Amino acid sequence: MRSLDAARAVCEQFHPGLLKELEQIPSTDREKPGSPVIDLFRIHGGVGLLIPEEYGGHGAAALDALRIQLALGAVSPSLVAAVSMHHFTAAMLYSLAVKAGRLTGAQTELLRRIVPDQQVMASGWAEGRTEQNILTPAVTARPVDGGYLLSGSKKPCSLSRSMSLLTASIAIHHDDGTAELALALVPADAPGLSVHPFWGNDLLAGAESDEVRLTDVFVPAGMVVRAGADDPHRLDDLQTAGFVWFEMLISAGYAGGAAALVEQVLERERGSVQERAELAVEMEAALALLEGVARAIGTEPGDEESVARVLVARYTVQKALPRIAARSLELLGGLDFIRDSAHAQAAAAVHALAFHPPGRGAAAEPLLRYFDGGALVLA
Repeated sequence: MRSLDAARAVCEQFHPGLLKELEQIPSTDREKPGSPVIDLFRIHGGVGLLIPEEYGGHGAAALDALRIQLALGAVSPSLVAAVSMHHFTAAMLYSLAVKAGRLTGAQTELLRRIVPDQQVMASGWAEGRTEQNILTPAVTARPVDGGYLLSGSKKPCSLSRSMSLLTASIAIHHDDGTAELALALVPADAPGLSVHPFWGNDLLAGAESDEVRLTDVFVPAGMVVRAGADDPHRLDDLQTAGFVWFEMLISAGYAGGAAALVEQVLERERGSVQERAELAVEMEAALALLEGVARAIGTEPGDEESVARVLVARYTVQKALPRIAARSLELLGGLDFIRDSAHAQAAAAVHALAFHPPGRGAAAEPLLRYFDGGALVLA
């Protein structure tokens, strides 16, 4: 399949040998708890994909990143579900790092160690409940001498058992009753941080999406990113850029799973020529929509238009993937379904895109308001 072949070529360019090693592992082992896929991702330099070259990374363009997600999603849905969290976190943090004065010296030094040490970053932003307010932190921060004590939990939290660093949105509560949004950088081995079983589904079990619990975890003030009077839009810009990257990357990852099923139908010449063509056209249309987003956003997706564009693509792809996957299974036939569960599991996994925030209900009114000329404000 042409789109997958192009995606694999890009993946091989940035991560030589990764796809070959992943394909040598049985699909059941790739997707189960304790899967080696995240370690292979690190070994093959996956950590630095969206990290700027001056920090040791690849500084990949959005279109290349999307194609790599597509290629990896065709092999391991668990892997792309997990690493989407690392990649969008990297895109957020390093967008601040390359702008002078937006991070402290300690924060910048920490980011300089991510690629050399191949540290995976987990995300403590909202996830899991599709209708929740995606900007409301689940972790609170109590000011103490020299920093903050963090309490709360993130569940599910992908990469929970492989992470070196947790980036968590926090609410700093002040004496006057107000709360301030901030971002904390928390080492995985910090006292008071613990990981607990949470994920109970066999699908995507290799993503390590368990609960991360914080109980009075001390974070120095220098490891908390705050807006500040001199840069009041710092966190707004951070959230917007991260949101666009996440929606694009996670959609591409699940699309890869559906594309792999379509590829099997085409290679085995299942169904009629017309049926295969219709299936391929629908898959290519979904991929073209995502690629259009990647081409349009450039390297700084920080405006309302980028948010609207990526949401349109995400919801269109979300609606199309289950239909494409189901039709692919039907054309592959009953014997394929009977002999091996891999294709059925890949088809089931694409449904998970609907569970990543924001749900369509939460975004419907803001999108309509934006299309009618208003502001796009997601809650």
